Amino acid sequence: MLRVHSVTGVGDPVRRRAATYRVGGASTRMAILTGVGCSSAAVLTLEVVLTRIFAVAQFHHFAFLAVSLALLGYGASGTVLTVLPRLCRGGPRRWATFAAVQALATVGAYAATNTIPFDSFSIAWDRTQIVYLVSYLVLLAVPFFFGGIVIGALLAGWDQPTPIPSHQVYGVSLAGSGVGALLAVASVGRFGGEGVVVLAALAAMVGALAFESAVRPRSAGRLGVGMCAAIVLGVVAFHVPDLLTLRLSPYKDLSAALRYPGAEVVSTQWNAAGRVDHVLSDGIRSLPGLSFTYPGVPGPQDAVTVDGDDLSPIPRTEPAEADFLPYLLGSLPFALRPGGDALILEPRGGLDVLVALREGARSVTAVEPNDGVLAAVRSTTPNPYAGPRVEVVVAEPRTYVERTTRRFDVVDLALTSPYRPVTSGAYSLAEDYLLTAESFERYVDRLRPGGILTAVRWLQTPPSETMRLVALFADAARRAGADPERSVVALRGYATGLVMLKPDGFDGSEMAYIRSFAEARRFDLIAAPGLTAGETNRFNRLPEDEYRTQAAALLTETGPGPGYAASRFDITPPTDDHPFFGHYFRWSQSGEVLESIGRTWQPFGGAGYFVLVVLLGFAVLVGGLLIVAPLALTGGWRRAAPSRDRWWTVAYFGLLGIAFLFVEMPLVQRYILLVGRPTTALATVLFALLAASGVGSLLSPRLPWRPSACALTATALAMPFAMGPLTTLLLPAPGPVRVLLGSAALAPLGVLMGVMFPKGLANLRCRTPDLVPWAWGINGVASVVSAVASALLALSVGFKFVVLVGAACYGLSTLLVRPDRRTSDGAPGLTRAG
Repeated sequence: MLRVHSVTGVGDPVRRRAATYRVGGASTRMAILTGVGCSSAAVLTLEVVLTRIFAVAQFHHFAFLAVSLALLGYGASGTVLTVLPRLCRGGPRRWATFAAVQALATVGAYAATNTIPFDSFSIAWDRTQIVYLVSYLVLLAVPFFFGGIVIGALLAGWDQPTPIPSHQVYGVSLAGSGVGALLAVASVGRFGGEGVVVLAALAAMVGALAFESAVRPRSAGRLGVGMCAAIVLGVVAFHVPDLLTLRLSPYKDLSAALRYPGAEVVSTQWNAAGRVDHVLSDGIRSLPGLSFTYPGVPGPQDAVTVDGDDLSPIPRTEPAEADFLPYLLGSLPFALRPGGDALILEPRGGLDVLVALREGARSVTAVEPNDGVLAAVRSTTPNPYAGPRVEVVVAEPRTYVERTTRRFDVVDLALTSPYRPVTSGAYSLAEDYLLTAESFERYVDRLRPGGILTAVRWLQTPPSETMRLVALFADAARRAGADPERSVVALRGYATGLVMLKPDGFDGSEMAYIRSFAEARRFDLIAAPGLTAGETNRFNRLPEDEYRTQAAALLTETGPGPGYAASRFDITPPTDDHPFFGHYFRWSQSGEVLESIGRTWQPFGGAGYFVLVVLLGFAVLVGGLLIVAPLALTGGWRRAAPSRDRWWTVAYFGLLGIAFLFVEMPLVQRYILLVGRPTTALATVLFALLAASGVGSLLSPRLPWRPSACALTATALAMPFAMGPLTTLLLPAPGPVRVLLGSAALAPLGVLMGVMFPKGLANLRCRTPDLVPWAWGINGVASVVSAVASALLALSVGFKFVVLVGAACYGLSTLLVRPDRRTSDGAPGLTRAG
């Protein structure tokens, strides 16, 4: 029999006593580590799927808010373990109980939040919504809290039945987290978002069974109950009950479409890109850019939504019979190139495909990244993608453009997003690599001589969205060596604006056709060669023609100047390092936004960008309380732990928590371009970094601390500069090769990231073991704060700067490295007695 003496503590006399267990050697250790891996996998699976769940049920920024604050539960677990050290006692039976509660809380918290009637639009004046929001966040924190309790208790090393070193616990936890991220993305197509939540609960229950199997003597009753619970969860994952069926916000496009009498959802499909719904309704009439001069009645339409929003029409009309198509603003570039080859990026329901066919395109290459959308559209009759002239490519549009060598007469960026007011920055968080300066440079490269690049966006008052599009086109013209004043043409209707770029310059006959098209359809010119004041603001009249004056300034300036400064919004062209086309916020707007909160019909009362600012302040406040709480509530522990060790713990583990997320999150964003899909990028980066970090943790006893910290800092500093050449090198390769090599490129960074935490923890367990749970909590709290702070910094200054700040934090942690201390058995803080 092996006797394990717990670490001698100074604040809790209970931990001074030795604990004796009957253990099964390697099999017991394996069972416990299996429980650790399953519990950690459940946490990451839940975290990833919640981003999808709440993006569908609410909106993208709400998903960010909910998950970021829910992760405070992970940090809170360290505080609770510090204040209540008895929770660390009890061995695998106690851990099995925690993991079982984690499993039940995973399903229970989701089911409860799914029934809460939270309304983010009315929260500014309905105080009941604040109660609902707090309930959301508290409930979501519960499964994360118990997942953190499981790992934190094992890392503390108190009263363990087998002497498992902290680097093994942490390493397996990281590896399990990486598998959990992969599981969430890989299984959502089969089980749907709701089913993946249940799978996360199942993983936690399997962890509970693994812990229970390490108990001696075993309890057949507890094992039986756990196995029955696991079987029930498995059945529920395949057959989700109505209680767990996701309920959408009434302000989603899908919810609005279903309010029309007779409307119905004919199919719903989850995939790695989101949830796709095919809507059949006689009330759908969506034709962005349709001229007021159209005399007829548009034909019937179905619709497809992605994540319950972004409704895109599916015309149920043959091109020859769709007489409304030539009256669309977006038909102009195709009419200028009859008989040409067209490339349409992300056409969704296929409206732009029909336009190109109607205007006589010889061939249409439609690049649609979502196979669920294609399945929905192809199920309609007639099918816009059917016919010998249409080639459908399932790929991320940006990736296709980077890889193809074909050239086209028209490259069209289809309008897929609905109208959204940009005044408050409520939709700033979504990155879009289709609308960056680098992507436009590639589009121009794909044009034949005389080819046209075109895009349609929504009009805003004051001008913002279309003006940023004009700025992008002007920048693309300069990069191609063209004169923007001769090569860019822009028009507007009542609600949409069209911008075209012909690097060779529009000739006289083309300008004559454009002017006659605008005259006949009652569209207004914004920018064109030789444009005079009398030709603008004629049909869709504005008190002041700001569109023309701003466009003229943007086309003549060679860089950010008075034209950009005159705009109330930030309309500078986005870049791959700052790909936020929807982010127009300037700090000079602060007073206006704050004054309008509660007076606009937008999520969170129109607070928009300030939601992130408030969230950061809240995370800092709550995180500070969680860090300070043990100092106030455990007087003996506070007196026994030297002040220098307390400050070192806060600084070292806080810096690690900040640095990890500051490096990880921008890499996820940058890998979207490399691997092709946002969700694939998320799974690739999380799995590669976490799995490699797990390896680094397991290797940490063999690696020197300070040299590893220096190498990590240097590697993190190099990453933002290496990503561009790496992407250029790997893009021509097939998708699986890009994913594999992209993962391999992250391995050195991940291994070094995994060394730092267990090194610090091992040192702390030797010096002041009572501080170990506190260190766990500090690291978790810092991660939450850094998740919000990194998003704010990325919106303000770009991804490269965020990674460099993360590298700087690793550099500061290097200054805090202490001499290694180890016990004879390699498990810091544990002694073995025969």
